[in-house]
Amino acid sequence: MPQGDENPDESAAPHAGAGHRARLRQRLLTGGAEALADYEVLEFLLFAANPRGDTKPLAKALLTRFGSLPAVLNAEPGALRQVKGMGETGAATLKAVALAARRMARGEVAQKPVLGSWQALLDYLTIDMAHLTVERVRVLYLDTRNRLIVDHHVGDGSIDEAAIHPREVVKKALDVGASAMILVHNHPSGNPEPSRADIRITQRIAEAGRLLGIVVHDHVIVGREGHTSLKAKGLI
Repeated sequence: MPQGDENPDESAAPHAGAGHRARLRQRLLTGGAEALADYEVLEFLLFAANPRGDTKPLAKALLTRFGSLPAVLNAEPGALRQVKGMGETGAATLKAVALAARRMARGEVAQKPVLGSWQALLDYLTIDMAHLTVERVRVLYLDTRNRLIVDHHVGDGSIDEAAIHPREVVKKALDVGASAMILVHNHPSGNPEPSRADIRITQRIAEAGRLLGIVVHDHVIVGREGHTSLKAKGLI
């Protein structure tokens, strides 16, 4: 019996796209970060779901439908399957890649002081939240060394006092033994600029925390167009 990975393109009879797939594989293995275009990355990922077919048209259709590679990988399975040619196996493959990317990014911040790994934190939040179609609120609770204790999903919906209560946010900090926190939410519109409600609720939570010795280091807003730090804007 042969040992090691068996390539389905090589173990079966050659097909029309075998040479193209082999060339993509070699570019992927020997090239740098930009070895493949976005549609080629998708094309390669979809080989697993369609071992002998041409996946380039589907890859390009997905990019046309969702607008970018990150948006494709973050799309819901039901939305992916609305694109002609995309089945359950293909959708599962793309979701597995998105999950791996999230866990890789999370691993970069989980064991390090967050304030000293700020870019890694921003990368993680961007991967996880920038392409969400709903507004999501999270609080990162930190210990005295600014290491992450809990990444708490507060809820989905607009960030206002009807959805996020300063007292509950601070109570959670006391419950988990946190000495500091970072507020995070996304803007599905893509524009990360803070609204008046964002600023108001941040200041209320910061004030509630100060009374109990819990520091709000920042409130980060994430969108497809980038991120905004309320601390950097002098709003905390």
